[in-house]
Amino acid sequence: MALSSPAMVTRGRYRAMTAWRFVVLMGLLAALALSVTVDLATGPARYALTDVFRALVDPHGVDNQIRVVIWQIRLPVALMAVTVGAALAVAGAQMQTILANPLASPFTLGLSAAASFGAALAVVLGVAIVPALTPYMVPLNAFIMAMATALLIHVFSRLRGVTTETIVLLGIALVFSFNAALALLQYLASEQALGAIVFWTMGSLVKATWGKVAITALALALTIPLFARHAWALTALRLGDDKAASFGVKVSRLRLETMMLVALLAAIPVSFVGTIGFIGLVGPHIARMLVGEDQRFFLPAAMLSGALILSVTSVVSKSLIPGAILPIGVITALVGVPFFVSLIFSIKRRAW
Repeated sequence: MALSSPAMVTRGRYRAMTAWRFVVLMGLLAALALSVTVDLATGPARYALTDVFRALVDPHGVDNQIRVVIWQIRLPVALMAVTVGAALAVAGAQMQTILANPLASPFTLGLSAAASFGAALAVVLGVAIVPALTPYMVPLNAFIMAMATALLIHVFSRLRGVTTETIVLLGIALVFSFNAALALLQYLASEQALGAIVFWTMGSLVKATWGKVAITALALALTIPLFARHAWALTALRLGDDKAASFGVKVSRLRLETMMLVALLAAIPVSFVGTIGFIGLVGPHIARMLVGEDQRFFLPAAMLSGALILSVTSVVSKSLIPGAILPIGVITALVGVPFFVSLIFSIKRRAW
């Protein structure tokens, strides 16, 4: 009986921890639902939360103006914030996992800048990387450039002697390189094309449509099950390559597959709403602090955290200046930069 007591205590602690993680996930989901409702109620014309709820539940039971504003204008924007935030946070979470680098994210490693440059090639020069698919050249260019950059990072990370700090420096170099190329395209662009490029570089949700929401949601629907399928292997990877390999994990293959899926999740939002930084960095760290490294809980927590951050940011962008909607990328940068700096110093203190 005495021998079974420690096992029973351990099992009880595990159950309590699991129950707490479920509570955290439900809390994040409830906060996200509230934020989306507030987002729908906020704008040049403000509505009561009860009116928004009635418009969602019974569209034909409310005034025609409220129904049009909620369903045709604000709901696509609110859901775009949710899907984009979730996609960027999941991408950042898995980049941090496979690279064992807390500073990794689509923004800091240059994937977002690469996607923006690919989209700008289509807008300014009319260059389609895949000529047969010219009607879809903007999102396709963004995806291919992000995927190529992700592949480059993967190849570089496998070189002998390359450290996580080196990968971050490579990412910074890629960000500057793509931004310089993007600046050159801005200099050559026409007035109309220049406006479109500025839209991407500042990030905005105002051009969200139901079609864009569906495509971004589809990218999540395709990638999340694949990440969930490899949840155990990705969790083991946090212990180190050698330890994961001893458990039977094919580390190189898992890292390459994950990087390609991350490129997909990073490219699609950028091609639709522009460069939105630091969601992929901040969201995963919040999730990690709440539920730990277990991918069964870490992945949904990162997704909900990213969605919640961008949804709240959407509300803030419409509330700071009455009658104006600020670029959402500017607000995420203002929030993300202090977090980024504090994270660097915390890592440095641990290294000492």
